Amino acid sequence: MEQDAPQPETESIRLDNFLKFTGLAETGGHAKLLIQNGEVAVNGEIETRRRRKLYAADVVTAGGNVVAVADYIAD
Repeated sequence: MEQDAPQPETESIRLDNFLKFTGLAETGGHAKLLIQNGEVAVNGEIETRRRRKLYAADVVTAGGNVVAVADYIAD
């Protein structure tokens, strides 16, 4: 009898995808530029890694907007 693969304890989303999903960036290219230019902060600290994993406890700031990740993913 096969066992199901273990599920991650919490869901996550990549920073660049989160910016697109929430409308903080218009496209993937726009998200990349925002991140590379130091215009995005995660939990109050500038983040320059596009593939940074975000979890429900994180808060993203971009373009003067503050968005709680918990509002978009379930943990």
